[in-house]
Amino acid sequence: MSDVELVVRSTRVVTPGGTSAASVAVADGEITAVLAYDADVPAGALLEDLGDDVLLPGLVDTHVHVNDPGRTEWEGFWTATRAAAAGGITTIVDMPLNSLPPTTTTENLRTKQEVARTKAHIDIGFWGGALPDNVKDLRPLHDAGVFGFKAFLSPSGVDEFPELDQEQLGRSLAEIAGFGGLLIVHAEDPHQLAAAPQQGGEKYADFLASRPKDAENTAIENLIAQAKRLHARVHVLHLSSGDALPLIAAARSEGVRVTVESCPHFLTLTAEEVPDGATEFKCCPPIREASNQDALWAGLADGTIDCIVSDHSPSTKDLKTDDFATAWGGISSLQLGLPAIWTEARRRGHTLEDVVRWMATAPAELAGLSRKGAIEAGRDADFAVLAPDETFTVDPAELHHRNQVTAYAGRTLHGVVKSTWLRGERILADGDFSEPRGQLLTRHP
Repeated sequence: MSDVELVVRSTRVVTPGGTSAASVAVADGEITAVLAYDADVPAGALLEDLGDDVLLPGLVDTHVHVNDPGRTEWEGFWTATRAAAAGGITTIVDMPLNSLPPTTTTENLRTKQEVARTKAHIDIGFWGGALPDNVKDLRPLHDAGVFGFKAFLSPSGVDEFPELDQEQLGRSLAEIAGFGGLLIVHAEDPHQLAAAPQQGGEKYADFLASRPKDAENTAIENLIAQAKRLHARVHVLHLSSGDALPLIAAARSEGVRVTVESCPHFLTLTAEEVPDGATEFKCCPPIREASNQDALWAGLADGTIDCIVSDHSPSTKDLKTDDFATAWGGISSLQLGLPAIWTEARRRGHTLEDVVRWMATAPAELAGLSRKGAIEAGRDADFAVLAPDETFTVDPAELHHRNQVTAYAGRTLHGVVKSTWLRGERILADGDFSEPRGQLLTRHP
């Protein structure tokens, strides 16, 4: 204990073993021990006593569109990582689109890393992208340290990131399985989407009808079949259809390596409450009915859904037109995911231990971030300090992401992030940020 530089003490520390009063010892940015609450503080170590505020591991968000470089008017590494820190997130993994260039070659990866290097308030990793014509680039990207590869099975919304058909999916998946990689998939079937009514206009009910559950269900069924055939590892992104959960559970029971995430907006917002013309609620797949949301929470409770991540997909305000057919599809929630989920989780009888598992531990496991996602010896000393019973009302003007557009405006949420710590350094306290201290992360063999 002679090398301990910091001891963080709280009456409520959430660890893999449960929640208890404890002291967490930190040296050189790493947790060295979780000790009794009243353990002696080593000479020379700084004591940070949090009282009754809860000490959580820093959250890990593996689904963030930073859009930097190229569409930096939508978002950027500086603003996105500040918003994440304000929400208790200490690690993000950046999606390969909607930046220009997309992360589909090693050269493009290096471009993004150089842009991020001096702007990161928290740690950042990168996903690669699987396109119809870049199978040759997948292994070099894997060797360069991306955490896996994203593919779309329906149009992505940007021309530079086309979708894969089933034959192209098979080729990419076979290549990725050959080196033990991970394919993460936007699973909506284009044929089901084409067959659905496409009305356009301001009515949310018309937009919802244009993205039916069957589009997700069919795409997931096809993805599972490909993964089973190729003995590949796949992950279903932003699940909104509760009807797909039995498919996923059955595949796992047969040994198919498939995991799945959902998002705060699917778990806290419902179709019934979306006003017509309110395209800040538009995302693909869409926010569905309350009964469907109940099924998603049941999937979290029984472990079919592994993790909750933001799918933060921002845009400029002008792209959120009042026509659901033409408005940009994406929910901005990076800063608000923790309180949004905690508000609904506590209402449904879940605990902060559940939230930590869904929003820190499981996303870290998904990406292979073995030093993240839990408070235990050997992990990075990344922390979020939460006052779980305090409330606040969401004011878009107080959000740190670049464009203050949010579906959560005016909502009262439980859980106020008091401070955020990265490798034993406080990077946010009471709204004040430190200079950027984030590191660029790569996949380790």
